[in-house]
Amino acid sequence: MLVLSSTSLAQTAPKKAASASTPTLDQVLDKYVDALGGREAWKKLVSRQSTGTIEVPAMKLSGTFQVTEKAPNRMLSVVVVAGASFREGFDGKTGWSDDPQNGVREQTGLELEEARRQADFYHSLDLRQLYKKLTLTGTEKIGDRNAYVVEAATGSGDPDKMYFDTETGLALRVVGQHHTPEGASVVQEDLDDYRVVDGVKVPFTILQTTAESAFTIKIAEVHHNLTVDDAQFSKPAAQ
Repeated sequence: MLVLSSTSLAQTAPKKAASASTPTLDQVLDKYVDALGGREAWKKLVSRQSTGTIEVPAMKLSGTFQVTEKAPNRMLSVVVVAGASFREGFDGKTGWSDDPQNGVREQTGLELEEARRQADFYHSLDLRQLYKKLTLTGTEKIGDRNAYVVEAATGSGDPDKMYFDTETGLALRVVGQHHTPEGASVVQEDLDDYRVVDGVKVPFTILQTTAESAFTIKIAEVHHNLTVDDAQFSKPAAQ
């Protein structure tokens, strides 16, 4: 999933509601995969390119974005806002970023580990392998929907949290840490407008919230199984 650099999120968590009918963790994760189209449908896909727009209402800014992904673990995101280009990539081993302020920079430590998880093309299928421990903690309300809450421990810092719709099984929200050389911040992603593309469901609207800003990503087009050259994921030479 695309994550942009940001500072900490001032989030007020709703109270948890216990439920006698809460399923097991495995049942929640399996229902999620099924809701997205199923493991077999996902394994037929080996690349994806998503394009769309990004809106930052508070700053009256808008721009475009493109995310290119390739199995098993390559990713490149390009966001252009007000004429400035922000790029982030992972080539299977090396994570990097390139922006007007910092130029080309290689990622290390927790930032690199985060990039590696996000670049997993089959991320939704591989949650059990990507996190050190997953725990089903109960249910919470997300808007007018009830959601099962799964805490995903990375091995350092606070765990990520995933919220799965109790009825549809789809992910409604993901709250996780985003690491940069300046430290860790928290990003909340609300996922909406799921649509079927080539047999799998993809969220076409993503609201990303941090302590300082909120912006909306709207996907216009998704294309699967394009021929993608590995070279485009490589760290560019410093300017």
